Amino acid sequence: VPTVTGLITIDSLIAGETDVFWNALSHLVLPASILGYLSLAYVARMTRSFMLGQLRQEYVLATLAKGLSPFRVVWVHALGNVWVQLVTVIALTFGSLLEGAVLTETVFAWPGLGLYMKNSLFNADLNAVLGGTMVIGVVYIFLNMLSDVIYPLVDPRARSRR
Repeated sequence: VPTVTGLITIDSLIAGETDVFWNALSHLVLPASILGYLSLAYVARMTRSFMLGQLRQEYVLATLAKGLSPFRVVWVHALGNVWVQLVTVIALTFGSLLEGAVLTETVFAWPGLGLYMKNSLFNADLNAVLGGTMVIGVVYIFLNMLSDVIYPLVDPRARSRR
């Protein structure tokens, strides 16, 4: 497959090689599942914790007393108040995926930033290691700023009044 983007899945689709695409995608399933499993567990645990805190609030009891269905109370009212906290957790979890990629890419020999940093470390190329660390740091900063931009979209109280 001719290299256009450097990503074999996209390059195979551009070249029209669907069998190469499905082969590359099948090789991505296990590493992505391992990275996603820890992140999913953390986000689920934090969501549960945030929801339990919201469900103990007095407004939940008031909405139930007014006759709203428990489904609506949980999925609209309580979850609506949890979104701001979840946005932060999800953004930082995406950043931690890059950290986990170092080990995952090394184990599965999948070329990427993690394998590049590991090879650079073993070859004593500290400039490359520092560059990779800087990239991960910039991604963390970007995701944190992105979560700050998303706050007004999920919480009307955070919107500025004009």
